[in-house]
Amino acid sequence: MLCVQQLSVTGRRDDLLPPTSLEAARGELLLVEGVRQDQRTALALALSGRMRPSSGIVNWDGNARIKVLRQASTVVDSPGVNEPEQHLSVRDLVTEDLSLLPRRRRGILRSTPWLKLNNFEDIAGLWTEQLPAGRRTGLLTALALANPDTDLLVVDSPDRHSGDAGDWLPRLQELAQDAGRPLAVVATVTRIPDGWTGPAAAIGNAVLRAEPHTDELPETPETLLPETEDAK
Repeated sequence: MLCVQQLSVTGRRDDLLPPTSLEAARGELLLVEGVRQDQRTALALALSGRMRPSSGIVNWDGNARIKVLRQASTVVDSPGVNEPEQHLSVRDLVTEDLSLLPRRRRGILRSTPWLKLNNFEDIAGLWTEQLPAGRRTGLLTALALANPDTDLLVVDSPDRHSGDAGDWLPRLQELAQDAGRPLAVVATVTRIPDGWTGPAAAIGNAVLRAEPHTDELPETPETLLPETEDAK
């Protein structure tokens, strides 16, 4: 299980990632909303151990060591970090990604049999920029899971390729609910899709709000109303 408390990353001018808390269990898809792409990417990198936080705690299965988190997680399609280069064909991308697997896990994986086994033969000759959103998400998540050590999948902004959640949401739900390989799946998104009833969080949800000075506010019925709970 992934447990995150008050996670933040300080940028040059403002918070690259404002304090954020969340939890994601195996067998669960968590959607995390954030308007800014740089904040969504910072969160994805911090959750997968690719960026060291300025403060806060990231805990994977009771262990707070970044090395453990990195080994258990894979970040998918992060802009400017590991999104596929446009000039690569799907076949070349698969060859490159399979070659990056840890040597002890690489086995005899080759692009041609992998493409056939995973039903991507029909797009092998396409440029990655030509891929429809749904096929792109399917391909990149399948490549991420070629590493059997991956237990936590962090997908960075899949909705930037399509405003239709049907192009990426079902695939992520399928991965999280796969009984044969229970994963914790986290996706950063611009907006939580309409009708989503599963686990959700928002970037900056752990920002502390300044409390009003009681000596500056009169004790009126209006100020004594109970506080509403912050949206989660």
